[in-house]
Amino acid sequence: MKGAPERILDRCKTIILNGKEVELDDKLRQEFNTAYLELGGMGERVLGFCDFRLSTAQFPRGFEFDTEEVNFPVEGLRFVGLMSMIDPPRAAVPDAVAKCRSAGIKVVMVTGDHPITAKAIAKSVGIISEGTETVEDIAMRRGIPVEDVDPYEAKAAVIHGSDLREMTEDQLADIIRNHSEIVFARTSPQQKLMIVEGFQAQGQIVAVTGDGVNDSPALKRADIGVAMGIAGSDVSKQAADMILLDDNFASIVVGVEEGRLIFDNLKKSIAYTLTSNIPEISPFLTYILFGIPLPLGTVTILCIDLGTDMVPAISLAYEEAESDIMKRQPRDPLHDKLVNERLISLAYGQIGMIQASAGFFTYFFIMADNGFLPWQLYQLRSQWDSRAFNNVVDSYGQEWTYANRKILEYTCQTAYFVSIVVVQWADLIISKTRRNSLVQQGMSNWTLNFGLVFETILAAFMCYCPGLDNGLRMYGLRFSWWFPALPFSVLIFIYDEARRYCIRRWPGGWVEKETYY
Repeated sequence: MKGAPERILDRCKTIILNGKEVELDDKLRQEFNTAYLELGGMGERVLGFCDFRLSTAQFPRGFEFDTEEVNFPVEGLRFVGLMSMIDPPRAAVPDAVAKCRSAGIKVVMVTGDHPITAKAIAKSVGIISEGTETVEDIAMRRGIPVEDVDPYEAKAAVIHGSDLREMTEDQLADIIRNHSEIVFARTSPQQKLMIVEGFQAQGQIVAVTGDGVNDSPALKRADIGVAMGIAGSDVSKQAADMILLDDNFASIVVGVEEGRLIFDNLKKSIAYTLTSNIPEISPFLTYILFGIPLPLGTVTILCIDLGTDMVPAISLAYEEAESDIMKRQPRDPLHDKLVNERLISLAYGQIGMIQASAGFFTYFFIMADNGFLPWQLYQLRSQWDSRAFNNVVDSYGQEWTYANRKILEYTCQTAYFVSIVVVQWADLIISKTRRNSLVQQGMSNWTLNFGLVFETILAAFMCYCPGLDNGLRMYGLRFSWWFPALPFSVLIFIYDEARRYCIRRWPGGWVEKETYY
């Protein structure tokens, strides 16, 4: 028989010493414990072996042994010895555990090994960090019994399966809540399930890794069960939500990073796309409320949404991860949604307003350049849109026919469209990062760089392509009319860099709470 050494020893009555079978006394049991703890303390996995010589009279050749209803001796056996095996963790595991810790992910070890072995392995991979003490360590350092140590003093805890069996749900919750580094040793399948449910009861998202049949209940119950593709049993693979093809714990961390990157890039793309809604809707509001000639037409809005904004919005999906992506705390699944009030506030209430200001400044600039000062446009719509008025007078005393007025209106709408493209340059660049500076992030996303060039070329094509003045009502602009929106584009960039600097400089401050989406 082979198995956990202490379990094997409990079934033994004798032991082989120097080829002779002798009675197993307390002295030999103590020597066994010393050897076992020494090997386990080195992080080696230890197995115990025993045997029993059966009499041929009672167990003749061909005897049918039944392991369900045991019909052979399993007590009073002879202890043969210990076998110690080195099962070193993969080289990438310590770094992966460190990444998990910095990302706010709590790594808990649940194993069938002896607590001494489990603790040594946990320390070697960083699950129990260097310098962190358990209750036993504190008791040993002070030279006092374990019972006299306040368990809340210890940051780490090593829990034996037999102790876990006697715990109530509240006691388990207390351990989970008060110890940041936990190792569960000598656990049964039922206890693994109990541990998962204990963490979930505190509102935590639990991922479980396992490869054996005994891990199946915990894999099934976890929010995400991760089975091993190479060493994993078929039962564990069926119970799991995800299978690691390389059986490497570090791959889970890569998966977490990739998931955060996808979530980040979706947020960035949505923020970029939503921002242009304010400069698109505000012209219609001013047209209705103040009676000015329409600053932006329906066709030009479609040119923005279905033309110039498409490639840049998609290009944000190719953005590389920010340097702090694995240093952030996990998001709150109840409140931190893909689109939240802070994203809406930034896109609509801040950047969107600057963009709308750029569009209206360009519109009023061109109108004034042609003789219609801003205050003259108030409630001018009734005359401006009427074919009966062919003598609308501007500030220069010129009379404008209906046809000429419409050409000027469509030219202003084209300029408003171009101004949105210009400010969307800055919006696209600031959307590359949610926290880091652009200097840290860089401009290495060549899909995004192509998007900037693409929307500019498309806007120029729509302005200057012959024939589009009849179909899309877009007219060619003077070269100088491309520049009125440029200061607003620079303002957007400076404003957002300052906002992100405040977030980095004062983490958890007012700016982060109100604007970090």
